[in-house]
Order: sequence, then structure tokens, then C-alpha cells
Amino acid sequence: MVAQNPLFRGRWTWKKFGATVLDDIWPEVIVFTLFATIIVLVSEKTRANLGVSNQLLTVLGLVLGLVISFRTSSAYERYQDGRKMWTNITVASKNLAQMIWIHVPVDRPVPAGSTEKPMTPLEVMIEKKTMVNLVQAYSVSVKHLLRGEQGVYYEDLYPLISFLPHYANESSSKQDDGELLPLWHLRDEHDHLLDSIVVDDEKKSSGRHMRTQTEKTMVASSSSSDTGVRGPVPGGPYHRRTRVDTFDPEMVLPEIGSNQPLKPARNPPDLTIYDYLPFLRLFRWLWRVVTLQKHNSGETKKKRRKAYAEIMESHIPLEITLVLSNYSAWLMKKGLLQPAIATAITNTLLVFQDSVSNLERICNTPLPFAYQAHLRMSLWLYLLLLPFQIYLAYGYITIPATAFASFLLLGFLEIGQEIENPFNYDLNDLDLDYFCLSIQRDLHEITAHTTTDPSEFLFTKWNQPLAPSDRRDAAELTKDKDKEYRTVDGSGEPGMGSLRRTLVVGWKEVDLLTRQR
Repeated sequence: MVAQNPLFRGRWTWKKFGATVLDDIWPEVIVFTLFATIIVLVSEKTRANLGVSNQLLTVLGLVLGLVISFRTSSAYERYQDGRKMWTNITVASKNLAQMIWIHVPVDRPVPAGSTEKPMTPLEVMIEKKTMVNLVQAYSVSVKHLLRGEQGVYYEDLYPLISFLPHYANESSSKQDDGELLPLWHLRDEHDHLLDSIVVDDEKKSSGRHMRTQTEKTMVASSSSSDTGVRGPVPGGPYHRRTRVDTFDPEMVLPEIGSNQPLKPARNPPDLTIYDYLPFLRLFRWLWRVVTLQKHNSGETKKKRRKAYAEIMESHIPLEITLVLSNYSAWLMKKGLLQPAIATAITNTLLVFQDSVSNLERICNTPLPFAYQAHLRMSLWLYLLLLPFQIYLAYGYITIPATAFASFLLLGFLEIGQEIENPFNYDLNDLDLDYFCLSIQRDLHEITAHTTTDPSEFLFTKWNQPLAPSDRRDAAELTKDKDKEYRTVDGSGEPGMGSLRRTLVVGWKEVDLLTRQR
């Protein structure tokens, strides 16, 4: 989400104009301004008077303004719904992590007569921390899902889920792609895309050497001898990319080798001349038609705005929720969860499913094309007729008036089109990376909690529970052998009566001193 003005934040580049709609509407504004200039010059320099009555202007302008307003409002509603769903994911992630970290017991007594090996406290902590990492991976997988980024081989996602099963029969010695689980399945064109990313990465990274032919031979030989296993390989040939800048949040993630190259966590498409000169796309299309060029399905598509996410072959968030749900079922089967906590965990997982379904609804339900096309054509016709209707009243001022009107109306129309799918890389889109990193920080803060016995920190000199009426610390309050409360001045009988009286005095003092006179 844009928290500050992106035009004046960070280093200035010409790409900053991407935060506005100027780069999208300027060709149309120029066209309508030139058309208005022609109308004015013909009317001024010749005997022909192209001015007409402006009665139609009022009627059409009112209707068109209402329709454009509805278009922009509906798009902003989708934008807000997307933000609300991400808030739900954030809250649910923190709630689920708290329940796993605090309410899942560390002590795992083995029932009498059972041959099961008891889990050590270290093993239990590893189990709980791993599940919290899966909660973090859920939000990251939703981010990639909404951006239409296929697979799990990303720098911010793969290290968190690399330990999950890769094959339907993990214990089997004969593992092939026929048993590869959907989570790890790659399509042929996705493999081609990964190969192209490795080439681009090797060309662009200044601090990284290209792999030698010997390394390639070692990779090929290892791939042929591992019976097709495509799972995590410690020290494998593909690691996280190193970035030159100082901001690299992926550095805090586990360093897990992989047999597939890991794509960057944030990979916005490159801008091309067609993004700033949209009318040139017509000539590109004509050239393809004339030369009968066929589109290569293996090419890497680079668009400035990806309108809607593609259908994913494997629904990664669903796979992660299945693992978390299986974990909660295992805990309930072992009797390690109280019924209330088990219900809360189940409800939290349902919130995950509901939120991602609503996000997919926003992402994959565009405004009907007929509505968009008719609205844009109506606006073009209105702007084409505008110079004829205002020339008699404004004369030469018709030219800047038309330019302003086209800038205003086309701008609102373009804003509605830009924000109706707020999950991509535009400067006005929701900052999904910020949301995921925020969840990551909160989850690590939760797991930093030591879950100690409260008695270890309550009765110390750092705690003054009865202030301001009694500023003695808890250690001094409880040093009496009888553990009875005694007032500071020793008046009154010790016990709960004096304690209640002290609390009432404290309430009066707080109520008096905290009110502004």
C-alpha cells in the first residue's frame, strides 16, 4: 500500500510516473487536444463554422459522469476488500501462531504400556517452530498466488516448506515423477521459465560468477543418479540469489539448497516501450499478422500490468492449510489440545480458506468486457463531440478546455481500471511484500516468548502492582510469612479488607490525577 507519496520517496527516476495515470492517458489526451485544435483552426481560418448547440453536452455529460463515478467506486471497493482480506490473514496468522506456540504443551508424557518413544523438549520446540514457519509460508504463498506466479521455487517460500513430503510414498526406494505430489509439480513451460531466469540472473548479478561447465556436468550426473528426486538437496546447485542493495529480507530465511533455481521473492515485469506508447501495440499486432508469426508458449511474457491471475496448477495455500489441519488433527488425536483451543485452531484455518477464496474472487473476476468497452467508446465519442459544442462559447479556449476535460475523465476511468486488481507490482497496488514481512516479524516475536511460569517474573522488585496507592514492589509485599497484605503505615487489620481498601484509594487517586482540568 502506498504509505507516502511515491513521487518524492527514494531516488528519483522516470519510472516514478508509474504512480500516476499520466503515462497511461497522455496519448489519448494529445489525440483529443489535436482534434480540438483542428476544429478551432478550421472554424477560425475558414468560412466554415463547426460549432453546434451544447444541449446534448449537458445530458450526456451528466450520465457519463455518473457511470464513471460508479466505475471508480466499484474498483475502489475491490481495493478495500483486498486490504480487509489481508487484515484477516494477518490476524489469523498471529492467532494461530500464538495457539500453537503457547497452548500446545511441551511435556509429552507417554501412556503406560506404550512402546512409543517420548519426545524431548527440544524436539517439541522444533515441531512447534516448524509449524509456525508454515503459518508464515501461507501468507507468502497467497502473495505469489494473487500475482499469478506459478510454483513454490521462490526465495521467500521454498526455504519455509522444503521439508514437506515430495512424493506420495516417501519411504519407497522407487520414486519418480508419477508419484510427485501436486505441491512440487512443475509444468514444462515453467521449467523453461526457470532456465531463463537463471540466465538473466547470471548476466545481471555483478557479485556472482557463472557456473562452469564442470559444475553443469556434476549437476547432470547427480540428477541422473538420484532416481529423479527433485526435493531439497543441502548444498544443491541452486541457492538464493544475492542482491546488491542492503535490503534483503530473504537473508533471514533458512539456506536450503534446491535442484531447481529459486526465483526472486519480488520479480516485477520489465517495462517496455509499449507500456508508454500503447498505440504501438497495434503495429506489433499487424506485423505478427502479416508475417504469420505464431506465439511461442515457452516465451517469458513481460507485461506491465497483469490483469488477472492465471489458474494455478497447484493451489499452494490449500496445500499448506492441509498440513496445518493435519497437524491439529494429530494433536487432538494425541489429546494434547483442550477442546476450546482445538475449536479455535479449526476456526482460524477456516478464516484462512475464506480469506484466500475472497482474494481469488477479487483477482479473477474482472469487470465484464462489454461494460468496459462500451464505457470507453462512449467517453471517446463524448470527447470527440466536445469541441463542436463548446467552440461557440469559448473560441480558442476550446483547445485547453478539451485537454483538461479529456485529462479529467480519462484519468478517472484509468484509475478505476488500475486499482480493480490491486495485487500486482504497480506503485498504487497493495504492498503484499510489506504485509508478508510484517507477518514474519510478528510470528518471530511470538516465538521469542519463553512461555515461562508466571511466578518466575511476578514476585520481583520490578513489579509494583498496587501503585499509586501502594508503591511497594511485589517481593516486599509478599515477604511476610503469613502472606497477608499489610498497609504501608500499618493501620487496619492485615488481610483482604486492607487490600480492597488500598485498591479503592488507588482508583480515586488515578481518577483525580488523570482528568484534565
